[in-house]
Amino acid sequence: MEFITNPDEIEKKSFEIITRQLGDQPLGDNVAVIKRVIHTTADFDYCENLVFSPDVFERTVALLQQGVNIVTDTQMARAGINKRVLEKMNGSAHCFVDSPEVAQIAKERGVTRSATAMEYAVRALSGPIIFAIGNAPTALIKLHELIERGVCMPALVIGVPVGFVNVVESKELIMTLDVPYIVAKGRKGGSNVAAAIVNAMIYEAAKRNEESEK
Repeated sequence: MEFITNPDEIEKKSFEIITRQLGDQPLGDNVAVIKRVIHTTADFDYCENLVFSPDVFERTVALLQQGVNIVTDTQMARAGINKRVLEKMNGSAHCFVDSPEVAQIAKERGVTRSATAMEYAVRALSGPIIFAIGNAPTALIKLHELIERGVCMPALVIGVPVGFVNVVESKELIMTLDVPYIVAKGRKGGSNVAAAIVNAMIYEAAKRNEESEK
């Protein structure tokens, strides 16, 4: 048996298989995100699980082309984002869960560091923020509270935490708000899914910037 070992060829072949298996499903502007998530997870359920607010892909790609802050709830999600490509567009990826201040406040309040890190991010960063939540439903719940109070208006909320406690409910909360969102309904998700969604839009933004420079 002859194996494909070149990483570029492996990715190309993977996307060919995904495209063939998806067939003619009407995925619209969101197809790049859906394919990237399937590529990351090998799970075709995301064709049905991922929910997008209107025009969210085009709006986010346009924003990324100009440079934007991305905040994750875990270091794993931040690690999965292609920061080299993001930084070429003057964007930055942040995760504040390891901040000593965040840890101290979370301990005093008896809440998760991921939730506290959302408040910290809003105070620490200026300009538009994309929140990519792949692990902690408490981060989504805190974001819902901050948005309801008018403390912040995210450029995008990616709500794809995985698990059993507060997971489904926290995702439903985000979809009640008048903010751009990409949510994975149900219990599925993860830090790798959050990073995959971000990367799909980063790559499209970078491609468009390159084309405009030619």
